[in-house]
Amino acid sequence: MVPRTAILLLLVSTALAQAPAPRAYEALRARDWDAAIALFREAITAAPASAGLRKDLGYALLQTGDTEAARDQFAEALRLDPSDERIALEFAFLCYETKRQAEARRAFDRLRQTGSPETRATAERAFENIDRPLREGIARWSAVVAQTPENFSARVELARLLDQRGELAPAADEYLAAWRLRPDERDLLVDAARLLLGAGRAAEARTALLAASRSSRARVAESARELLEPRYPYVAEFRAALALDPGNTELRRELAYLLLEMGQKAEAEREFRMVADQAPADLLAAAQLGFLLLERNDRPGALASFERVLKSDDDELIAKVRAALRLPAALRRRRPAAADPSPDGGVGAKEMGERSFKAGYLNDALRYFQAAHEADPSDFAVMLRLGWTYNLLRQDEQAVRWFELARRSPDPDIASDASRAYRGLRPQFASWRLTAWAFPFYSSRWHDLFSYGQVKADLRLGDLPFRPYLSLRFIGDTRGTTGEALPQYLSESSLLVALGVATRYWHGAMAWAEAGSAIRYTGASTRGRAVPDYRGGVAFARGKGHLLGDEAAGWFAETHLDGVFVSRFGNDFLVYSQNQAGYTLPAAAGLRAQAYWNGNLTFDTGRQEWANFVELGPGVRLRWDALTPSLVFSVNLLRGAYLRPVQSPRQPVFFDLRAGFSYALTR
Repeated sequence: MVPRTAILLLLVSTALAQAPAPRAYEALRARDWDAAIALFREAITAAPASAGLRKDLGYALLQTGDTEAARDQFAEALRLDPSDERIALEFAFLCYETKRQAEARRAFDRLRQTGSPETRATAERAFENIDRPLREGIARWSAVVAQTPENFSARVELARLLDQRGELAPAADEYLAAWRLRPDERDLLVDAARLLLGAGRAAEARTALLAASRSSRARVAESARELLEPRYPYVAEFRAALALDPGNTELRRELAYLLLEMGQKAEAEREFRMVADQAPADLLAAAQLGFLLLERNDRPGALASFERVLKSDDDELIAKVRAALRLPAALRRRRPAAADPSPDGGVGAKEMGERSFKAGYLNDALRYFQAAHEADPSDFAVMLRLGWTYNLLRQDEQAVRWFELARRSPDPDIASDASRAYRGLRPQFASWRLTAWAFPFYSSRWHDLFSYGQVKADLRLGDLPFRPYLSLRFIGDTRGTTGEALPQYLSESSLLVALGVATRYWHGAMAWAEAGSAIRYTGASTRGRAVPDYRGGVAFARGKGHLLGDEAAGWFAETHLDGVFVSRFGNDFLVYSQNQAGYTLPAAAGLRAQAYWNGNLTFDTGRQEWANFVELGPGVRLRWDALTPSLVFSVNLLRGAYLRPVQSPRQPVFFDLRAGFSYALTR
């Protein structure tokens, strides 16, 4: 009886595992994509070998706009059922859509040779649409490389096209040729190694990866380590990598310490000497070389190496060197203290404070102004000077307190200056802060109205150098797509809700990161559905000269640099550099205006054609005193050019008239 019961339970559980999940399909019919996705995943856990469940999960994921996850499900379904041509076509098209062009090409190539007549026809057209531009591009860039072998950009373009076409060994050789032209671009070594592994040239790949893994750029080093074997390299492998990349100081330094650890001091000394010659600022290598020379009684050579360290500001390293040379510890010189404030009424202290402030001796100026305030607590000019001094000393919390006192001055000029400074500094010390900005503008190139904006509420957590925040962004336009045969989206057309964290500004720079969801308000496949969205980056802004709002006319220059990571663009990192230089005109009838020249550059790590272009052209900015100072109107006439070969209908060179306004507020 017991064996029969066990067999019956086994048959029932097997049948349930192989049958479709009824609730998942009910959720599909109800268009409840999120519930369907969760139920399909449960069903796949029970029946991991079911290609049908994975295929249906892929279609549900497509309804939410998660094309990368859908692609992965179709790939797994195709592995389980290689004969399903529909799955194979879906997978190939999704590879193309998610920028895996080489994988899409291989999939279409296989289907056009092995599929049914209908499938072969579809795959043939798709394959030709991918392969023809690659063939033509390879022929074009091969001719350029043949004529100008030192052309770095041509080498890289040719390598990427060969890579996308599956020609692994030639692509790897082109990546290496491009890297030899610019040895600091070690990410090209990672690309070459990836292809060398695929081409069966494992030893060459390991050498390239070892050199790249000791790059000074953390992202490149991490990418290389992911492909390396999980073991520490041998000395012979270090030497092979240095033969490939002799200028790699990080790699040579590590080899030198490895040799030192192994007791091979003569070889370690030789490597440290080369590091010291290649990188004169590497004080640790210079000190270690000096210790080795001193150990073998080469005191003149050691002194020559130690001299570089003794002239530096590294007190700890200097102490070690002086101890090795048996020299007395260095005495630190004290800077002479400023004269004590004048005790007779504070007038002398105020004058001395002004002199110290103008000369840039801010600590002395602070002492004198504090003494002047004690002598005359009602002098609002001294309060304002205390605010500016604390501000320049980066003690803004103290500066805000003095600006708040100074803005109560009966002198309108002092009150105005203090109020403006107070409003600029106070928000960063508020417990809660609400900021909002908007930038709508019209583009004649796209005949479209675009708008970008954000509302953000952030929280101050004591003296921590960052603030968490809740953000709502809007990114959209009125047209949606270009309207061509293969339409391109003109913007994200989304509301983005996110939680994030942002650092304080330091010398005009700050960093931020956020995680949330993007809700497209257009598009049939993602209507009303949220897609995960992860963003982060750094921002830098700096202005010099007579900026808009200055009382005096004159020349000015501004730069705005932003680097932004966006997960939904294939984990792409985009860099925007916007620069203006021009002249601020004298104010007339409450109108303030600037005429300037634009120089803008945009590029990305994904090397997508739409994200790599340069723009130049004139522009004007206007602001009226009767309106809020943060409302600025601008008109720019730009001529631009794409930096990568353009294969879409967009023109490689374009004109654009942009007119719009920007507005911001902080509470």
